[in-house]
Formats: sequence, C-alpha cells, structure tokens
Amino acid sequence: MGCGASKWKDPGVVRRGRPRSVGEVVVFLPGLRVPRTVDFPQSLGDHLDTSTVERLSALRATVVTMAMQESAMALKPRRRTTRHGGSGTANLLQALEEYLPVLLGLVKESSDLRNKVQFVWANQEDDSEETSMADAWYEVLSVLHLMAMVCFLQANSLLLPRSYGDGQGPRVSEESRRATVDVFLKAAGYLDCAVNQVLPQIPPEKRRALPVDLVEGNLKALSLQGLGQGVDMQLGLAIDNPKATLAVKRRLACEMVKYWQQVFLLSLRSIFKGL
Repeated sequence: MGCGASKWKDPGVVRRGRPRSVGEVVVFLPGLRVPRTVDFPQSLGDHLDTSTVERLSALRATVVTMAMQESAMALKPRRRTTRHGGSGTANLLQALEEYLPVLLGLVKESSDLRNKVQFVWANQEDDSEETSMADAWYEVLSVLHLMAMVCFLQANSLLLPRSYGDGQGPRVSEESRRATVDVFLKAAGYLDCAVNQVLPQIPPEKRRALPVDLVEGNLKALSLQGLGQGVDMQLGLAIDNPKATLAVKRRLACEMVKYWQQVFLLSLRSIFKGL
C-alpha cells in the first residue's frame, strides 16, 4: 500500500541506505493518488450554465496543480520536511474543501449529471496506474481519500524531530504532538465518510473496478489507523503529564490496542483475499 512506518535513530539497527523515492516517514500512508485534467465544458457545457462549469473547471484545475506539486515533493526526501505539513499541504487541503461541495452538485438525488464526466486519477508511485470512471461519486471518493492522505502528510511533518537550539538535540515538541491528534481524527473522519456515505452510492460493478487504495477494506484500515495513531498521541501526552490519572492512561491504552487490532485483522483479510 505504500511506505511503512520507521523509527527515529533506532539504536542497534543498521541502515543500508534509504530509498531515494521515500523521505523521512513516521506515519504510514499509501502513495498519493492525483487527479488528471478533465474537460468539464465539453462534458457539461450543454447541461449546466457557463458560470457553474467555469467554477468547477477552475476549482479542479487548482486541485490538479497543487496535487501534482505535493506528489512531486513527496518523492524528494531532502525537501519533504520543509514543505509537507506546511503551506503546501494546507493550501491543497483548502482547495479540496472548496471543490468538494461544488462537486456534490453533480451527485444530487435524481441528477442526470452524475455520469456525464469521465474522471481520471493516477497513483504517484506508478503513473501508468490510471483509473478512469464516468461517475461523480468516484470523484467524491477520490477527493475524500486525497484529503485524508494530505492530513497524514501533515501529521508526518509534525512528528519529525526538529532542533530547537537548546542543546537537547532533535525532538518532537508537545505542541506538535497535540496538533497531530486533531489531524489524525480529521483523516479518520474523511475516510469514515468515504466508507459509509460514498461507497454505497457506487454500483457493485463499478466498485469492483476501483483501485486497491479505494476498496472498502483499505479505507476502513486507514480510518482505524487515524484513530489509533490519534489515541497513541493522546496516550503519550498522558504518560508525560503527571496530572493524568492511571484510569485515563489505561482507557487510552485499551482504545489504542483495540484500533490497532482491528487494523491488523483488516490487513490479514486483504492479504488472504489477494491470494
């Protein structure tokens, strides 16, 4: 599915060189799926007013440009730490949030516009892996997935150790750890919406043609990962807080184990399905 999690300066582990296509990683996430350009005027010009078509085109063009930029940054390790989690991902997330409600106008109940546009997305790890589908719900699903992945990128950046010039060496600040809790929960929320609100809208024959990143089991596993890592951060903060009670720490620990156990079981099911 993508990069695996890595530990920071793990003593006793001999590193044999880092793959050039992977930067510093502390949060598991698949390769980004990025949208390809589509021609809204040609597909919708006879069905929608010009201003709406132009707005759709402009919003999606912005998403395409920003997603391609962030995808390129994800494959440049030396620059990753300065961009991901900063203005680049924040702007992309905002662009997606602005595009999504306008896109939903194409999937309103009884709308005859749903299947007018052929939407194309590709995985950054393999440009040849393109999935094209004439269904606006597929576009909504892809947008929600990308929003969640952008959140994971932001969390990854927040959790990279930094030097603060105080002689204590690189570390992750408490402020950054607290910030990741909201980011992880936001990612889990996007994915939960994708599973429970969007996937059921896509016909079974089209669901069977979805790329592996968008199948139900993987979306559920990533949503649970967001919840698990969010609780993981909360537990770490509670352990460092002398005022946190043992009952609070125990509750957080049990929640974390529950989420990761569910992720493990979903991953096993996916593996056996592929055999």
